[in-house]
Amino acid sequence: MSAVGSDDRRRTPVWILVAIGGVLGLFYAYAIWQAVGNTVAAAQIGLNGLGWLIWIFAILMPAIVFACAFALSWRRGPGTYALVLLTGLALVGVFWLNVVAYTSLNTSAVIG
Repeated sequence: MSAVGSDDRRRTPVWILVAIGGVLGLFYAYAIWQAVGNTVAAAQIGLNGLGWLIWIFAILMPAIVFACAFALSWRRGPGTYALVLLTGLALVGVFWLNVVAYTSLNTSAVIG
């Protein structure tokens, strides 16, 4: 008989979590890299305060979402961990489409 409160479940090996986080983290890093590239390209045209705010937040958003997804799911199973990271990546993708659409359609609002 086991003691009350003991955890009989097997823990997931750390290397599996690192592999999942590393592979999906590369997609988050790609989103950051694209945002930096587009920020540099937009800065050459000239940005006002709103434009800088939008593009800087586009750089920070993938890192924030990855950190939140990691914090929420790294102690759960590898399947849940991967699904939460994929959901966060989908959120980053939707946000990225919104940024691109807004800056494309409202060029006069973000260029100073």
